[in-house]
This record gives sequence, C-alpha cells and structure tokens, in this order.
Amino acid sequence: MTTTRCLVLGLAGLLLMTGACSPSPTAQAGTARAGQSRVLLLGDSVAAGEALPLAAAFEAGGVGFRSIAADGGGNVVGPFAEENWKELPGRITSADPTVVVYQITTYDWGGRPAQQAGYERLLHTVTGAGADLVFVTMPPIRPDDFYRPHMADLARTADVARAVAAKSSGRARVLDSGEVWGSTYQRTRDGRADRSADGIHTCPQGAARFTSWLLTGLVAVLPGFTPPAAGTWANTGWSADDHFRGC
Repeated sequence: MTTTRCLVLGLAGLLLMTGACSPSPTAQAGTARAGQSRVLLLGDSVAAGEALPLAAAFEAGGVGFRSIAADGGGNVVGPFAEENWKELPGRITSADPTVVVYQITTYDWGGRPAQQAGYERLLHTVTGAGADLVFVTMPPIRPDDFYRPHMADLARTADVARAVAAKSSGRARVLDSGEVWGSTYQRTRDGRADRSADGIHTCPQGAARFTSWLLTGLVAVLPGFTPPAAGTWANTGWSADDHFRGC
C-alpha cells in the first residue's frame, strides 16, 4: 500500500480518508483508573488485521494489549486447533491477561459437540489464568469454494458460544459483531472500502469501526476503562500496514 490512509471520527462515524497523516495527539494519562488491565486477543487473520488499530487504541487508553491472532489458524476447534492447543495455554498464562477476547475464526469448523468442547476448553483455560473471556462473533464473509462447505458450521458458532457463556457463572460473554458488519458481507460503506475484496478480511475503515465498537463493548469487563477518543489512535500509521490488501 503506497498511500497512507488517515482515519478521523466525525459525527457521522469513522470515515476513511486518503492523504498525508498528521501526527496523532499524544494520549495524556490514558485511563489511569484502568490500572494494570491487560487484553489478549485470539483469532485468525481477520483478528490480526483488527489488532492493528486495537493496539493503538489500547495504548492510548492506558490498557496493556497483546495479539496472538494467527494468519491461517488461531482457532480452538476445527483444523489447526490441535497444533494451536499445544502452545495456547502457556501463551495465555504468560500474557497474564485481565480479559481474553476470542474473535471466532473462519476455521471454527465441526459439529456442535466439537465446537462446544473447544469453547469450554478455552473458557476453562482462560479462567484458570485468572481472566474473563469475551467471545466476538466473526464478521459475515463471502464464501469461496474453500469456505462454502463449512458455512453451516460457521453459522452455528455464535449460538454455541452463547450456550457456553450462559453456563460460565458470569466469566464469559458474547459480543455480536453484527452490530458493526451487518448480517451479510458488505464491500463498501459510505462509499469507501470497508471489507477486503477477498470477501473475508477488513479494510482500515472497517477495522477502525470495529475497534471503536469493541472498546465500548469491553467497558463492562475492564474496571475503570474509558474508551479513548479516536483522535488519539486512528491516525497513528497502522492503516498503511501491508496486512490490508484488496482495499
């Protein structure tokens, strides 16, 4: 990507603009009341793209953040999950998180029993590390031949996550990202690229909108946290990352 994209938050919402980015305002004290809160993000390459603005936003808000989202995997059920689980418990524990956010991945294939077992295992691992778990539903995708056979499994993931959260004694919850993306894949929004042309990933505008939404959704699980103003994180350079393709 050769052109730097700047993001600004106006009354109409986050808009993607093309031009030279001006330096972002320095976050003053962030959110001192958030103390030593730490957020750990799990997921696939969709989450890896979302992690770019999230890192900037949590830094501005005074909250520690780490992403272990993985291109081509990152899932806790379905293909690649067995390999992921060899290292995942240790990676969660070493991050010492307050909250673990699991962006349900495009690889969470399998029948309901397998999906439930995977999500329950994740919940047990996260709570064992002293953290709470937030499931975030995956964005709608435009399936190609690779994904088409698995769409019924993916459509079930949100309901399975809700069932696991309902039995977690308040240690898990589900945030519905349909509030950001809608119910179907939408390439553009407000006349600008919101999702990648590949039908799966996000563009900077979409990732910024997702970040603003998720920050608000995490207020309930991060004591004292107040989402920082978009001006402190939206124009900090992350939108020029090579991860954003097809935008």
